[in-house]
Amino acid sequence: MATDYDELRTDVKESQENSLEALKSAKAPDAKSVVQELDEADTSDGLTPGGEFIAEELIVQVIPQADDEFTCYSCFLVRHHSQKAREKDGHAYCVECVG
Repeated sequence: MATDYDELRTDVKESQENSLEALKSAKAPDAKSVVQELDEADTSDGLTPGGEFIAEELIVQVIPQADDEFTCYSCFLVRHHSQKAREKDGHAYCVECVG
């Protein structure tokens, strides 16, 4: 007797049909109610979703570019002069961007 190995087993087929029916009968929120809930959450309390509002000031010390450094015109990262690959039209490019 020939066996079709691509056909789903009967127990798998039944469980898929049952889960599909359960999904169809489940009460899922529609898009309009989800958007409305998100809008309400944004306007309430002024808090960030899933977290607290923290009024803390960040202090960052900015170090100026040194004489032996350059800013790559392609990736805009400050690199050491040993990483300069080429200079074109007065703009320097690093080895990673040229490579």
